[in-house]
Amino acid sequence: MTDSFLAPFLERSRWFGGKGRAFTVTGTRELLRLGAAPEVVLLLVEVTYPSTGSGQAEDQRELYQVPLALYDEPQERLEHALVGHWPDDGTGRPAYDAPADRAAMAHLLRAFGERPGFVRLSGHDLDLDAPGSLFSGEQSNSSVLFGEDSVLKLFRKVTPGENPDITTHRVLTEAGSTHVAQLYGWIEVEDLQLGMLQQFLRTASDGWDLALASVRDLFAEADLHAEEVGGDFASEAARLGTALAEVHAQLATSFPVSSVDGADLAAAMRTRLAASVEVVPQLAEHASAAQRVFAAVADLGAVPVQRVHGDLHLGQTLRTVLGWKLVDFEGEPAKPLAERVLPDSPWRDVAGMLRSFDYAPHAVAEAMPEEDPDVLHQRGVRADEWARRNRKAFLAAYCGEAGLSPTGRALLTAYVVDKAVYECVYEARNRPTWLPIPLAGVARLSAGGGGRLRRAPRRTSAAPSPRPSPGRRRRCACCRARPSRSGPRTG
Repeated sequence: MTDSFLAPFLERSRWFGGKGRAFTVTGTRELLRLGAAPEVVLLLVEVTYPSTGSGQAEDQRELYQVPLALYDEPQERLEHALVGHWPDDGTGRPAYDAPADRAAMAHLLRAFGERPGFVRLSGHDLDLDAPGSLFSGEQSNSSVLFGEDSVLKLFRKVTPGENPDITTHRVLTEAGSTHVAQLYGWIEVEDLQLGMLQQFLRTASDGWDLALASVRDLFAEADLHAEEVGGDFASEAARLGTALAEVHAQLATSFPVSSVDGADLAAAMRTRLAASVEVVPQLAEHASAAQRVFAAVADLGAVPVQRVHGDLHLGQTLRTVLGWKLVDFEGEPAKPLAERVLPDSPWRDVAGMLRSFDYAPHAVAEAMPEEDPDVLHQRGVRADEWARRNRKAFLAAYCGEAGLSPTGRALLTAYVVDKAVYECVYEARNRPTWLPIPLAGVARLSAGGGGRLRRAPRRTSAAPSPRPSPGRRRRCACCRARPSRSGPRTG
């Protein structure tokens, strides 16, 4: 019954994860209703993907949240957001995508602290009259800005149980962390966490955008080294390293810390490598060297694990006048929720940032067409220089006075290789011309001796560079091998 209008709506929605796959809408359920003119309905939609017979023996199911704004009469101003009629039985009212409707979002904002399921934390005086506007750059969720006071992120794909974006932000907010946007509340119905309300960061600039600007400055100054260019990013990379170290320390205090066997970690990395070679044959020549990197992890015994970000890169960072903020603690979206909430090594987050520093200069180079081999060579040299300088600054600040231990170096090298292997698969499938970027990383890092990450130097004091001019994020940039899930200026 509902498939007639919900399926087309899902297919054209940028947050829908089933694009390109055959699916049917196999169920709907109203989670709650509130407000009037419009009446808002939070609808839970079950999507089923039929068995393909090749590696997928059973049908797969996903749950999506579809908030609807119901009106008695058609709304011309919302024609672009029309979903259909609800209920779809000939008697239904015009139903619009609620996040696109300011009046509907006002009902949700005023419900915080007033209705069951709309949990509101103390400590912030919400502006309940702030007008709502849909953030257009969101990729996998829908975020609504309420003036310059708060941001509501509505999760589109939902899974019963804990959403790590909410639970992680809650403990960091309660711990007084200065490196995340403060959590103001969340929406929870039964065992589903549907959305989170957070601090709006007025002066935030996207970390990926700032890094790209620094690289462009370097490329524009042919006679200067990275540290001599006005847009040198190393001081900001160091501040990011310090911020991540502090967040990891707070997470280790607030969540359980345990350990996993290094042999199990290494086995998982070897399995991913073998599968990746099937997709990217160019990886084969580096497979043996990468296996040796993973073997070093197998010999470590118990490896400490804890709650981490899980999907960290420059596109998940924001620079404000008060320092760096980390955003989107949902973890790697390709993994099921049960895996995303598992403890992991903090070195996974560090590896994500190091790969990000490698991607930034090469992404700029790829965006600058050039046929002169001498220019291409010089640009590659300068890209490597920028990446090395910022990786070194970030890692030194993260490790602090203790520096990088042999155990930490073995783990970090393995995690970086593992991440680069993953990037190779993505680029081969989506951006073949970018494949050389992660492939070069695998080759460099898995090479014997000199390819390993060096011990981070002890940190020395240095005058910080001027803070970047505050600016508004205009898009969701990503330094990794996929579009960013980052929303507007929240954590």
